[in-house]
Amino acid sequence: MYTATTTLRVRYSETDQMQYVYHGNYAAYYEVGRVEAMRQLGLSYKALEDSGVMMPVLEIHSYYHLPAKYDELLTIKITIPVLPLVKIRFQYEIYAEDGRKLHTGETTLAFINRATGKPTKAPAAMTDLLAPFFDEK
Repeated sequence: MYTATTTLRVRYSETDQMQYVYHGNYAAYYEVGRVEAMRQLGLSYKALEDSGVMMPVLEIHSYYHLPAKYDELLTIKITIPVLPLVKIRFQYEIYAEDGRKLHTGETTLAFINRATGKPTKAPAAMTDLLAPFFDEK
């Protein structure tokens, strides 16, 4: 299992009249988490796209435990629970500064060949970096 964390401060434009994060913004927070988790692994989304692999979202699930609020510094924990083949699953946990769990979620993305628009295997550049996190001990 691969795990990474990143932080994000809630901006005013991301909140509703109650100063709670508007529910639709969590998908954007997931994207921030995915991009930063890949960067921490040593691979950027841009490099994947430049190599001809796109990663559209197939599924998204969100669970709201407590509201995130304006100006809070959030910690986003990202987990890749299984080594990807033709799809990749990301799990998210979002925490407030005081450690309260605010939100959990999950996305599944596919690997698509940019030229053909057809599904493809996870690129070796990614699986080679992830493999050590999944080796049996």
